[in-house]
Amino acid sequence: MRVYLDNAATTAMAPEVIDLMSDMMKSDYANPSSIHHGGRKSRIIIEKSRKTVANLLNTSPGNIFFTSGGTEADNMAIRCGILDNNITHAITSSISHKAVLYPLEELREKKLISLSYIKLDDNGRIDLNDLDQLLQNNPRTFVSIMHANNEIGTIQPIKEIGLLCKKYNAIFHSDTVQTMAHYAIDLQEIEVDFITGSAHKFHGPKGVGFIYIGDNIKIRPFISGGSQERNMRAGTENVHAIAGLASAMELSCSTMDEDKRYILDLKKYMIQELKNNLNDISFNAACTDYENSLFKILSVSFPKNSSSEMLLFNLDIMGISCSGGSACSAGHMSGSHVLDKVCKDQSRTGVRFSFSKYNTKEEIDFTIKSCLLYTSPSPRDRG
Repeated sequence: MRVYLDNAATTAMAPEVIDLMSDMMKSDYANPSSIHHGGRKSRIIIEKSRKTVANLLNTSPGNIFFTSGGTEADNMAIRCGILDNNITHAITSSISHKAVLYPLEELREKKLISLSYIKLDDNGRIDLNDLDQLLQNNPRTFVSIMHANNEIGTIQPIKEIGLLCKKYNAIFHSDTVQTMAHYAIDLQEIEVDFITGSAHKFHGPKGVGFIYIGDNIKIRPFISGGSQERNMRAGTENVHAIAGLASAMELSCSTMDEDKRYILDLKKYMIQELKNNLNDISFNAACTDYENSLFKILSVSFPKNSSSEMLLFNLDIMGISCSGGSACSAGHMSGSHVLDKVCKDQSRTGVRFSFSKYNTKEEIDFTIKSCLLYTSPSPRDRG
């Protein structure tokens, strides 16, 4: 049996999306910047896709710009949002995704901004009072807080953050890559200037994403060399991938409540079965707080023994795909900067299991059985 439990890293493409893109690659291959019939048809596909995304987020198509993915979208928001608005101070969290941390730290190293890290509780949730103080005591600020963490699943109160940012005229960017098309996002109800999405996180293709830019924010193009994306991002658009993004997002949103119930049941089932079979098992951050953590992520802390240190490797041999934290570091096995901040016992083995609507209870049973093989104390561990 092969089991895929790394859906926070990437998801399997929905069959409907594969069919749509396959057909489109055969027939709709013209450059959307061309003025002939084929080009106009490709342009219509892009604009229909833009309208689909905008409608699902309750905003205007003019606020949606397609990118190569979440990392580019985050970099665009951060670099352009700061530099083009003469911002000299930024706030983020120490457990932000590296697509957020690295550009902010680079701007700090170049002495273009000062950078503050907001206080976190034991579950990785931000301290709103600390945010209020940081905004009050600094010049106009760029705030970048993830909607939900990709390793431990902690959800941040972005509505409350948005209201504080509005109070102090701060620019607010939220990386919504993990929540996009899994949670309802209504941009008429959130005071936010930038949000980002990536298709491969909701059963769409890799290599395509988008950024929402609010009406009150003006930035220059992040990539120059053409007038695509209404002069905001140069480069020939990835037409079939953009159509795949819109289709996947529409499909995911249409079954959002049903999928959430099903996936949350899998998560609860795995938690209970792990508790039933392992005495010294714990769960990182707010994973068992179902209201304040992503329903699709379970970050497990296994007791250390002679076998558990190789748990990920052994699970892979058993045919189970999961992660030690984030899978966005090009295969590096360095420690997780997120788990370093929220885990009290660094000697334990941390594993992130992340689920999708394509997983089954049979797969969970097989995974738990495999985990037990390598985490139950051996005679050598007992001394």
